[in-house]
Amino acid sequence: MSQALKNLTVEDARARMLDGAARLGVEAVALSEAVGRVLARDVVADRHQPPFDASAMDGWAVRRADYGVVAAFAIAGESAAGRAYPATLEPGQAVRIFTGAPVPPGADLVIIQEEAVRDGDRVSFAAGDNPKSNIRPAGGDFRSGDRLLGAGARIDPWRLSLAAAAGRADLPVARRPKVAILATGDELVAPGGAPEADQIFESGSFSLAALIEAWGGQPIKLAPAADSVDAIALAVADAEVDLVVTIGGASVGDYDLVKPAMARLGLVLRVQTIAVRPGKPTWFGLLEDGRRVLGLPGNPASALVCAELFLRPLLAALSGADPALPFGVARLAAPLPGNGPREHWMRAARAVDAEGRVTVTPFPDQDSSLVGVFARADALVMRPAGAPPAHAGDLVVTLPLARA
Repeated sequence: MSQALKNLTVEDARARMLDGAARLGVEAVALSEAVGRVLARDVVADRHQPPFDASAMDGWAVRRADYGVVAAFAIAGESAAGRAYPATLEPGQAVRIFTGAPVPPGADLVIIQEEAVRDGDRVSFAAGDNPKSNIRPAGGDFRSGDRLLGAGARIDPWRLSLAAAAGRADLPVARRPKVAILATGDELVAPGGAPEADQIFESGSFSLAALIEAWGGQPIKLAPAADSVDAIALAVADAEVDLVVTIGGASVGDYDLVKPAMARLGLVLRVQTIAVRPGKPTWFGLLEDGRRVLGLPGNPASALVCAELFLRPLLAALSGADPALPFGVARLAAPLPGNGPREHWMRAARAVDAEGRVTVTPFPDQDSSLVGVFARADALVMRPAGAPPAHAGDLVVTLPLARA
């Protein structure tokens, strides 16, 4: 194996995985099914919002030129949401108006109802010398021709509301990447099964499936294959997916047979190992038919850390979204020793101190087999390769973990 593919930096490995990764296709989905999807084309307004001058309050629509001059206004009618007053307001007239209703032509002032006194078919006002107009202008939110949402934006409830306000019943979105998940190992038993004394419950595929779903992919779990080249190759050969993610079988032992199995399917490696802790055995390549393969280590923490660092941006790129990760900075709440030769991503607890500053406390035990530590973590803390000891209060790079 070429040394050029081994011990890559995290940034170099991620760049190689993202090389050539682009949106897979476009499909239209109903507005009700669009949350979490990535827009494939811009959403452009084809009408103003609001499409008319609208009242911001319940009250009375009048001409400002009449206010302070006319003692008592003749009540001409009513304007309600969906039922506009049908005529132009004449001098000396007032129209009862409700929030969101169209302001009648000729009116340019709404006096709120608390500052009005009605007497039969007339109304008078006491709103001070220069009352606020209380009118939302046509196009005050957006105007016809405005670019409301850009291609590559991920639809959330707020963007969904904007698309609905623009009258879109459906949206053009990127096709969700189909991702096969294959957990390997004779030591693995499905949860609910009866493990032997030398077996453990398989957990990695469940967390990865949930992450893939959250990151916009469509997870497809393959049945865990036995530790044989034939079984692993057979499990992957007919999977109609864009990306294969394997868990385990990624190191150099006698039973680490995933890469030899993928070689039967024409695997061309782009990444052999990565100078990262945990997760050095993580690898990546392309099969002969163009499907991508990301090999994650079997230890749960290693797999989940590397999923955050590599799988998450890869799924974003395949969905047409920005693959940049949401790195941040925080202050250490406790000192850390110097780091070794590999970039270290530590599971940590995130908090806000009394001064409003974000702090992080890496857990003392960072063993890559510990699922319990990951369940308590809400951030990863990056320690550069060869970093000297760090002190409480030092700034560190973090990657927040999405927690419900």
